Amino acid sequence: MQAQTAQEDAAPDAGQRPPRVAPLFEQPGVLTPRGTYVVEPAVQFAHSSSDRIAFAGYAMILTLFDPRIDVREVRRNSTVASLTARRGITNRFELEVRVPYVYRSDDIVSRDMVAGAVTDRVVQDSGKAIGDVELAARYQLNQGSLHRPYFVGGVRFKSRTGRDPFEAVTDCLVRCTEQNAAGTGLPSNLATGSGFYALEPNIAWFMPANPATFFGTVSYMHNFKRSNVNRKVLNGGSEPLGTITPPDSFGFNAGIGFALNDKVGLSVGYDHISVGRAKQNGQTLPNSLRLQLGTIMAGFSYRLDQRRTINVSIGGGLTRDAPDVGLMVRVPLAF
Repeated sequence: MQAQTAQEDAAPDAGQRPPRVAPLFEQPGVLTPRGTYVVEPAVQFAHSSSDRIAFAGYAMILTLFDPRIDVREVRRNSTVASLTARRGITNRFELEVRVPYVYRSDDIVSRDMVAGAVTDRVVQDSGKAIGDVELAARYQLNQGSLHRPYFVGGVRFKSRTGRDPFEAVTDCLVRCTEQNAAGTGLPSNLATGSGFYALEPNIAWFMPANPATFFGTVSYMHNFKRSNVNRKVLNGGSEPLGTITPPDSFGFNAGIGFALNDKVGLSVGYDHISVGRAKQNGQTLPNSLRLQLGTIMAGFSYRLDQRRTINVSIGGGLTRDAPDVGLMVRVPLAF
């Protein structure tokens, strides 16, 4: 959920200043003016509960590779504090870097099917560390106005600076995939990164239509596969997993915003992400699921002055796979 305060104003060469809206999504708007810096501290909280094990967001649960465990429920809380910096290179082109710090806690209710357990076991895990640093570039494709939309093309690169999910030591003694293996395969310390490089091209549109403003984004994220992946076990060794291909995802969102006055803006919108299935050694994992994450969102913004704005957005999951609730507070500062 990261849009720009620059979204609130047209680039100087566009000749018009579209209405200000409260940002909702991870999408660009009209870009940061040339020579301007924007520093944006933010805090994001999300809570989800599910009975599924799948790859979504920045975490991969390693029981994808262990069908012996029957996961009944996962209750997950995550808090991400981030600092984003943007620089307007020209009136149509900007660069961005985002550095997150992640704290996660999971309560996993599971049952070991091989051991014939008849009662559930609750495993509590947590983890905190730097997340995956992201780099982005955006270019305004046309000169919009009050009568035609702005289009902004962008590309985002996600690194692997966060704690790798395959770095965590599991509770298996030697191996997790053998039928007589001891342990659940659950990690002792949660990951704060996905463990995979990713590249996301996207295109955003922004249409002033006084008194409302329409906006949205279409994106596709490709996650690069990794070879010679190993899972750590308790005896200090590792269990080879081979080549892991994480799923790609397709996303789109759309919203409408209203400027109540020169300081206050409100927005509502819908965000949807479709995530494919993970593969191991070229074969689709049988317990990997295709995910549909749909979220309804509302946002509020208050302009403190010409350089400072407070943005608050809240989202509620509409599909089974989406987080139950998410809240984000951002304070972009322009220099």
